[in-house]
Amino acid sequence: MTRGRAGRAGLTGLTGLLGAALALTLAAPARAGAIPAAPAAPTTSAATAASATATGPAAPAPAAGAGWRLTPTGTDVRFRGLAAVDHRTAWAAGSRGTVLRTTDAGRSWHDVSPPGGEGLELRDVEALDARRAVVLAIGEGEASRLLRTEDGGATWTEAFRNTDPRAFYDCVTFLDRRHGLALSDPVDGRFRILSTRDGGRTWEVLPDAGMPAALPGEAGFAASGQCLVTADRGPGKDVWFATGGGATARVFHSADGGRAWTVTDSPVPGGDPARGVFGLAFRDRDHGLAVGGDYRAGQPSPRAAAVTADGGRDWTPAGTPPPAYRSGVAWLPHAGTAALAVGPTGTDLTRDGGRTWRTVDTGSYDTVDCAPDGGCWASGEKGRIARLARR
Repeated sequence: MTRGRAGRAGLTGLTGLLGAALALTLAAPARAGAIPAAPAAPTTSAATAASATATGPAAPAPAAGAGWRLTPTGTDVRFRGLAAVDHRTAWAAGSRGTVLRTTDAGRSWHDVSPPGGEGLELRDVEALDARRAVVLAIGEGEASRLLRTEDGGATWTEAFRNTDPRAFYDCVTFLDRRHGLALSDPVDGRFRILSTRDGGRTWEVLPDAGMPAALPGEAGFAASGQCLVTADRGPGKDVWFATGGGATARVFHSADGGRAWTVTDSPVPGGDPARGVFGLAFRDRDHGLAVGGDYRAGQPSPRAAAVTADGGRDWTPAGTPPPAYRSGVAWLPHAGTAALAVGPTGTDLTRDGGRTWRTVDTGSYDTVDCAPDGGCWASGEKGRIARLARR
């Protein structure tokens, strides 16, 4: 994996499972240099229901439980970009300029890749709905691009091409169907923010006067499309982005749609180009999760998760974090304090808002996303895309 310069089962079924607190049984980020891909691990199965959730009484779970169900993609590319529209529809973006789209819950995936984009490294996709999406290609200079479709991928338009050789874009996110932002690694000592106000048709670089100075070596990780995020419950103007590579792994926050920013140290270890916060998820403007660690295979990742209850002003390390590096994280809709984190060595579940995590699957995934209707998806290396489904 390279480093960004220096790197949403029907609602009824899932609600019953999440109401039982989901005991589920259910790879290389981006920053300048190549990182060896982690080996794929087999996906385990079997899930049992817990007796109660942190937010309410238990509901009976399906006897067979639930878990990740791999879907046939017909490709071996790595999918670090993922957008869940609902339990039937999802988009995935990956290496070799590949974009896939399903509208039948993963039974079939359609290749809707941009023509001529085989040389692009796609690391993020944001779906405005089942037909409209924006994909981000990463890389130095003109390799960083944004492309947009309005017809389910039948045609694509290049909406932005970076012409500054100093910029390297890592992630893109949307606050609503019109307003979106993209994040570049620092240029002239400050992170750069790109903005759209017309659903991704046109983009402009925002002034950096409201951006705190970057640390030496600090950058974003283009590992899961989650280094720049908005809250699941919106709309609003709150945006967060995460960093690594510097002496401290940090989380930046804007409450005005990306013009003025504050920054807070996280307890996830930094101090190395391979370490930091790789993924963020906020269920509302206050409650957020951060995951990361050291992406190098075999390297320890202590304190690989943290939690905030005040919008990112303060972060607390997880009491029982995931046991290894995790690059993606998502809140489970309608589940209160439950969330999933994924990485090359497995999937972890929290039922207490991120304070404690438990490994529930050993399959390799880079990113995870859940739609408002309860449809959850995960994707990663060797063409792996899975849907959270009842077994």
